[in-house]
Amino acid sequence: MATSLGEFGGFAVPSVVGAAAFALGFPDVALLFVMVPAGAAEGDARNQILRCLGVMYQNGALFGSMTLLQNVRLPLEEFTDLPDDAIDAVAASKLKLVSLEGFEGYLPSQISGGMKKRAAIARAMALDPDILLLDEPSAGLDPITSSELDDLILQLSRTLGVTFVVVTHELPSIFKIAGRVIMLGKMPQGIIAAGTPAELRDHSEVEFVRQFFHRGNVRSAVQVQAS
Repeated sequence: MATSLGEFGGFAVPSVVGAAAFALGFPDVALLFVMVPAGAAEGDARNQILRCLGVMYQNGALFGSMTLLQNVRLPLEEFTDLPDDAIDAVAASKLKLVSLEGFEGYLPSQISGGMKKRAAIARAMALDPDILLLDEPSAGLDPITSSELDDLILQLSRTLGVTFVVVTHELPSIFKIAGRVIMLGKMPQGIIAAGTPAELRDHSEVEFVRQFFHRGNVRSAVQVQAS
């Protein structure tokens, strides 16, 4: 699925396959990453792919013995030749973008789960990638914190023009920030549906897709968020 940079789209996947995901934009470089995985590339080609893609892992994957600033510094230390003061400035600016200004010296154990997710997003943004891959950003968060994280993702995509590819099972998140959705299935493997969340909810001819989008009180949740 190809869309313009910064556009909101998405994937939805049953638990037995992996997760639901939606892509917020999907430029050509993303297609390149799919066709030529970073692990198969070497040297400068591999580094170029890695620099185009920032990743936030499901549990944040922050290094517990490092401060938030030190965690965000890591990609900059690995992939740039910037002096230390410049690296500190860039890392601090990324933390500010996710509303963690003033927490640069905190360890991951000293902050909340939602703040850890924000710090992980800041680290994923360190190299100013064109694409940010977020793996289950709402996992383990309460509904209010999850909604606030959705707001942050929307804000970053709109203000920075960054493309987000978000993996999630959360229907409220899909309806809140995904403009287009791709749904993957196990049988048959691959794409089983594509469209806007509302199209898949209301008009899909695939039974599993209808079940996925009608589980729980989805309509009420969407109406509450829209009010």
